[in-house]
Amino acid sequence: MEASSPFTFAIIGLVIGFVIGLACYRLFSKSQRDHATLKQALLEREHQIAELKKDMGSHLTGIQQHIINIRQEADRLEQQIDSEAAEWRLETAITPSTNKLAPNTEDEGDVNTPRDYADGKSGTLSEDFGLKSSLNEHDTATPQPPRY
Repeated sequence: MEASSPFTFAIIGLVIGFVIGLACYRLFSKSQRDHATLKQALLEREHQIAELKKDMGSHLTGIQQHIINIRQEADRLEQQIDSEAAEWRLETAITPSTNKLAPNTEDEGDVNTPRDYADGKSGTLSEDFGLKSSLNEHDTATPQPPRY
């Protein structure tokens, strides 16, 4: 076969036509353009999701660090309270039901009640102070109903 034969020109023409047709289909086809824009949008969304995941991880790490700092500060304050209570010789205990500091009741027996306190021992704040002149009158008088 010669290089200038009509069959050679026909085969080369078909190959070139096929390539040009394929290129035109790719460039001018609406479905191909839509497919390319969707692919681009998908890549952008994946990039945004990756950035959000990275930001969320750093945000959660920051929150965790703040919680650790708060716990350390609470421990430091608790130690300071304990040291100051020991300095002032105050005994404190945390009650489990309320989680609040309450004074220790072991040493309350040492505290004396003031003489004028209304504890029923005829102090100046008792209900019968100054009303009765003696105990004998109290025994012979009719009993009073309880006051509320």
